[in-house]
Order: sequence, then structure tokens, then C-alpha cells
Amino acid sequence: MTSPLMEYLGIAGLDIAWLFIGIFVVLLILLVLIIVQFAKYKKLKKKYDKFMKGKDGKSLEKDIIALFEDNKFIKSESEKNRKDIRNILKKLEFCYQKAGLVKYDAYNQMGGNLSFCLCMLNERNSGFILNSVHSSDGCYTYTKEIKNGECEIALGEEERKALNMAIGF
Repeated sequence: MTSPLMEYLGIAGLDIAWLFIGIFVVLLILLVLIIVQFAKYKKLKKKYDKFMKGKDGKSLEKDIIALFEDNKFIKSESEKNRKDIRNILKKLEFCYQKAGLVKYDAYNQMGGNLSFCLCMLNERNSGFILNSVHSSDGCYTYTKEIKNGECEIALGEEERKALNMAIGF
């Protein structure tokens, strides 16, 4: 069975059964694609319904605008916090952070360790040593300045121990 249309398309010699089988295979493929698309649509519809639950377009727009405003506020607060932390860290460099304390008996006569050396240093190992010498005559206090872990004045044994303790040796 030949038709002028089949001759015009160049398939006049083709068995009509093969043509129907080809069309049937294409229909099956299209049916599978439709089923897959329908499943994806149901999944998307479920997410959309959950997202839009109890809302209309205007209330959703308000929610989105509020989220953007919250985001701007969080960004500005975050930047402010960064600046504050930088300032605190700069100030902290000059605060006394390290301490060393050595108690000793200055004259081996008092029967107790009532004398002491206190070393207070900042992050750059600069600060002071406070030496309090206790004797039977009274209590005498001396200070020595420390710059970069060094003192221009000679240090006693206890003062050196307190300095090393503060530096972390």
C-alpha cells in the first residue's frame, strides 16, 4: 500500500508496521517524560504550598523586605563589632597581661618570706618591676622600668626571676 504522501516523503518502500512501531516507541518515550515531569511538578507544588502556607503576595513581600532589612542591620552591626574588636586589641597591647611574683626573705632574719618582687608586663614585654623589701626597720619599695624585656638598671636575683616568670621563660 503506497500513498502519494509517503512517496513525497521518501518512505514509500517502508513497511507500515515499522512505521507504527516507531511511532509507538516515540509515544512511550513521551509518556515516560510526561510522568517524570508530573512527579517533579507535584514535588515543586508541595514545596510551594509549604512556602506560601497562610500567606498572600503582599504579606510575602513584607516578609522578604523585613529579611533584607534584617540582613542590612546584621551587616552593619558585624562591621561595628569588627571595628570595636580592633580597637580593643590595640588597647589591650598596652594593658598589663603578664605577671611574675617572687617572694623571698630579704635578710634571712625575719623568719618568713615577707619581701617580694612583682613584675607586670604588657604584650610587648614593657612594664615595671616592683620590689618590696621587708626588714625589721620597715618596708622599702623600689620600682624599675622594663622596656622590651630589658631593664637599664641592674636587676637582683629575685627581680630577674620575676621578670623571667612574667616573660614566660
